[in-house]
Amino acid sequence: MGEYLIIAVRTLMFYILILGIFRLMGKREIGELSILDLVVFIMIGELAVVAIERPTVKLLHAILPMVLLMAIQISMAIISLKSKKFRDFVDGKPSIIINRGKIDETVMRKQRYNFDDLMTQLREKDIRSIADVEFAILESSGSLSVIEKQKNAKDETKGGDITIPLIIDGVIEEENLHTINKTNLWLRQELKKRGYRDIKKISFCSYENGKFFIDTMDE
Repeated sequence: MGEYLIIAVRTLMFYILILGIFRLMGKREIGELSILDLVVFIMIGELAVVAIERPTVKLLHAILPMVLLMAIQISMAIISLKSKKFRDFVDGKPSIIINRGKIDETVMRKQRYNFDDLMTQLREKDIRSIADVEFAILESSGSLSVIEKQKNAKDETKGGDITIPLIIDGVIEEENLHTINKTNLWLRQELKKRGYRDIKKISFCSYENGKFFIDTMDE
């Protein structure tokens, strides 16, 4: 009877502890977990299970690694906020699978993403035909963001556009410039026209339908 009571008490205690740890690490939906988040969550869960199943394991021996993992995850999250390169390395970058109605097989191969995956995720979004898709973006979380072709009054589809990040954290996104067939020089000239001369002071700059959205870093 005493052993069952210990297991019950430990279960309740680790439930509260894990809940607290996850709250400290920040709110994330399951589909938005990064690889780092997923690894940390699995390891914390395994440590808790071992501590509950083996009452002989000292509590400190189970709690210490869990707290250490939490500290590592929070530290990594802070580094990710300050470093775009580190964020891309840990979380990966979104990939445009369908660009203006055309499937990019090169990107699909690079992401090891096949047509069955594409059709499955399109069906989940109630899209029956690839022909209805203007843009499909494979997010770093693995979810697929889809922008359908617009329809005019005659029920004919026409192309739209998506918001393309051109600068993130003061760094120019060369790949995105290439996507819209623009150059680094073009971007700098357009920013100068709008009074922005120092790229490093721009936290975010996007481009959509010929219009810029520019946000500067907090002073």
